[in-house]
Amino acid sequence: MELFKKIRLKIGDAILKNKVAARKRKKHYSNINQVKKIGIVWDASKIDDFACLTRFYQKMHENKTDVKIMGYFPGKNLPNQLTAVRYLSIIKKEELNIFYHPVTTDTNAFVNNRFDVLIDMNFKKLLPLQYISSLSNASFKVGLFDSETRNTPFDLMMDLKSPVNVEDYLNQVVHYLEMINSGTVN
Repeated sequence: MELFKKIRLKIGDAILKNKVAARKRKKHYSNINQVKKIGIVWDASKIDDFACLTRFYQKMHENKTDVKIMGYFPGKNLPNQLTAVRYLSIIKKEELNIFYHPVTTDTNAFVNNRFDVLIDMNFKKLLPLQYISSLSNASFKVGLFDSETRNTPFDLMMDLKSPVNVEDYLNQVVHYLEMINSGTVN
């Protein structure tokens, strides 16, 4: 069964690359004060990170910035702290197609949402989350630097030591977004 999983992942990755190549996205970022909508793509198997995400959400909410989080949880039973949270949508394993692409209306809405900034927290490079980040219609995408990835969907990449501390990562993202003050990103 593991052999078929690897084949399906390779096919899913190839299909994703074709979709990304066919999609056009207008990149734009001016400064942190103009950011009104942030999307976060998160590996929800790391439940302990949810407390940091909640603090980040509250901080942004105080600044009148809307935050939506799209997570992927590979288990069968969703932990209680991840249910009934209005700014959080979770994809479960059964909501993936045969090639590990998410097939939910929440996913489509998230991908098509024109976030000012998308923050990728997919540190394990899970294909369902790569799918969302790569196809996202966000104006500006931030993710972790990976020397192996040539065709990255990110406009800004953070280079942090493994294992990545989520709170440090989010603080660094905000710090660098505050430093940038420009117009259209090429």
